[in-house]
Amino acid sequence: MNQNYDAYAVAIIIAFGALIIGGLMAAAMAYGQRDAFFFALGAAAAAWISGYAVFLDRPRTFMTLVGLSVVMAIASTLVLAF
Repeated sequence: MNQNYDAYAVAIIIAFGALIIGGLMAAAMAYGQRDAFFFALGAAAAAWISGYAVFLDRPRTFMTLVGLSVVMAIASTLVLAF
């Protein structure tokens, strides 16, 4: 396996799963929005698993999981905004 893929996978797991979407979960908890929290949790889980798709060299699975994560993060943001 190429070592560059490992670095990208770890960056994806950390950046999306922990930092960006973790902030959405914290905001949802602060405002008491249960639906927004669960959307953000689903987005974090999909982003976290997408890092493993990079490890296993599954590009279509990676793109599907990243797309799912983006859609769920947008849904969480919309629930918080409206």
